Amino acid sequence: MFGRLLWRLLQGSRGRLIIALVALISGGAVISSLLNLDLDASRKLTREFRRFGANLVVTPQRGFAAPQSAAGASIPGSEIAGSGAPALMDQNAAMAGIEAARAPEFVAAAPFLYVTARSAGTDVVVAGAWLDEMPQIAPAWKIEGQGISARDDLAHCMIGHNVASQLHLAPGATLELDYMQRSVRLAIAGVVEAGGAEDNQVFVNLPVAQRLAALPGRIQLVEITAAGNARAISGYAARLAQALPGYQVRPIRQMAQAEGDLLARIQSLIVWMVALILALTALCVLATMSALAMERRNDVGLMKALGGSISRIVGLFLAEIGVLGAAGGIIGAAAGIALSRWMGQRVFHAPISARWEVFPLTIALMIGISLAAALPLRMLGKIKPAVILRGE
Repeated sequence: MFGRLLWRLLQGSRGRLIIALVALISGGAVISSLLNLDLDASRKLTREFRRFGANLVVTPQRGFAAPQSAAGASIPGSEIAGSGAPALMDQNAAMAGIEAARAPEFVAAAPFLYVTARSAGTDVVVAGAWLDEMPQIAPAWKIEGQGISARDDLAHCMIGHNVASQLHLAPGATLELDYMQRSVRLAIAGVVEAGGAEDNQVFVNLPVAQRLAALPGRIQLVEITAAGNARAISGYAARLAQALPGYQVRPIRQMAQAEGDLLARIQSLIVWMVALILALTALCVLATMSALAMERRNDVGLMKALGGSISRIVGLFLAEIGVLGAAGGIIGAAAGIALSRWMGQRVFHAPISARWEVFPLTIALMIGISLAAALPLRMLGKIKPAVILRGE
């Protein structure tokens, strides 16, 4: 009998029930998409920030002026060889320590040695590195030509866009570098354009720079790309520092700080938006239920006259609004997944991954909002059957 009455109630007052259902579906869709975005935002933002390059740097304890890194950030603790007295590290010891402290956050690492050489009467900055690691260390690079993908390629180099313009060079040409009565001739494999200091540098594999500077096995710094949020990267840096006594391991603060601040602001914005959507949905359902309660005064009076208890009558109407809340939550959660994918594609150029824990949470929120907005149904308990039967 209870089920039959509930079905009859759902069939009556369809206009107002549809309005309440649309409000619940809309609220559920927006809340579901925001929750999906919130849970996946950290991973997406981390991936976007990794596009800017390395976020950790390992240097000797003694610091000095710094050139720009391959990621385009100024790195304390490094200096272009030939312009001062640079502090150097043992390449094998440093890389062995980094390998020993490998953790899930680790993505890639590349040692660097900088040399100020001359080419065609012009000073150029030569950056020796593991060029096969550069797609991970500096993923934002745009390379015209083939580039260098092998660490043992000692016959080719890549030059920055500004160097290519200044020396009138292109991929396939030959570049001669001179430093302290030592010289090397290299074929240009590609032209790098990054919009930063890299455009003014010449990139060679590390052994070439070490041979040019007569510093075999020596490096100035190691750039590391690590995955994770700012807290995870700081924790990995601390563990790495313990594995590398005598060296400094520091996050590139500008990137870590920017990532942490942006993520905190996005999460705060999402929380406030969810609260606002919940409030607006509750107000809409509350207004609909108030009108519905006035419409059903006669039905309630008749039920009470036939001996129905007020608890059973109110329970019947609460079951009705609970069914509406569940339906709105289910449809809204499904629509929210599609909406979150669209938002992710527009903002991050990748779909937001569906988090299935959001599905029951959205349904529970919509049911809770529906029951909270059913307060006007309490007025039904004050209805007197005699007044209704007299037609008053």
